[in-house]
Amino acid sequence: MAKGAPPEIFLMINSLETGGSERQFAALTQSIDRSSFSLHLGCIMAKGAFLENLGPVAPFRLGGSLYSAQSFRSRIRLARHLRHHDIAIAHSFDFYTNLVLIPVAKLAGVPVVLGSQRQIGDLLTPRQSQAQTLVFGWCDKVVCNSQAAADRLREQEIAAEKLVVIRNGLPPSAFADTSPALPAVPGLVRVGMIARMNHRVKNHQGFLRAAARVATKFSAVEFVLVGDGPFRTELEREAQSLGLVHQVRFLGDRRDVPAVLASLDVTVLPSSSESLSNSIIESMAAGVPVVANRVGGNTELISNDRGALVTAGDEAELAAAIELLLRDEGLRKRLGRNARAYAQANFTIEQMRRSHEELYHDLLERKGWRGKARR
Repeated sequence: MAKGAPPEIFLMINSLETGGSERQFAALTQSIDRSSFSLHLGCIMAKGAFLENLGPVAPFRLGGSLYSAQSFRSRIRLARHLRHHDIAIAHSFDFYTNLVLIPVAKLAGVPVVLGSQRQIGDLLTPRQSQAQTLVFGWCDKVVCNSQAAADRLREQEIAAEKLVVIRNGLPPSAFADTSPALPAVPGLVRVGMIARMNHRVKNHQGFLRAAARVATKFSAVEFVLVGDGPFRTELEREAQSLGLVHQVRFLGDRRDVPAVLASLDVTVLPSSSESLSNSIIESMAAGVPVVANRVGGNTELISNDRGALVTAGDEAELAAAIELLLRDEGLRKRLGRNARAYAQANFTIEQMRRSHEELYHDLLERKGWRGKARR
């Protein structure tokens, strides 16, 4: 590669399904300045809705195990891919790509190697956590999307100087005025939960049980669940058993989340583990007050003047916080305005893009990278 050409960077994620990490991966790759970086993308499983608009994404399948023959062949192919494209920066975005890309990139001689921590880490098994801590020792920096995630890695004896906090960012469309996806009904208030239905940690059951409590106090209330996954049928049965069948809507996966949020009065996130929730940030950007559990990075997003935090696992407290907001329209609007202003000041895609690009340039400069092809 000729001197002066933009550095080649390689970003890799497990898949491109409709999760928070995948959404942020797609947003970052679409926003990176192509005059400053030549971008290459990779994944482990080439599936998911976010594949549509990203261009070529090279798959490196593991064959169902990190220790399978296919996994080792894929790693060899990945190393050749990195060397063939003279990659200067390799950045993994989640747990499995941390384990795959970081050691391969180091062995392939990539000058700058970065990992990511986009969850708190409490969902990993002890062996998984140990393996990730080991590979983090080999990379130059670990990008965390919340201070809570960085603090957790500090507890695992990852050096503080290796950790960088870059928070999630939202595109301008998340802040734009949007027509509601659901038509307004006079006197009806709506409470929503936006989360994939593929992990117990999201606690959809807790949301439904709190909804059943709220429904005893408010007759004109509708509960809206956005997301899909293997637990959906079970959750539909749960709603029926709680007597909520006529007050709950299951909307499935939606690509028009801002329009759905424009239909809601309150959003709820009762999950037991979060690093930096896209659902919360999107709700804040739309001016919708959030009730969430006091866990992980939620405390970095929500304060008393922007929403409500409740004790994890306390469904009575969760229901009471929802009821308080439903009773007081003025409070909802005030909290929503404050939340929106906070999101606009701290969580734009432009801020996230700029922080990543500055980090990449800084690390290349520290390594003395000059754009010449390596042998």
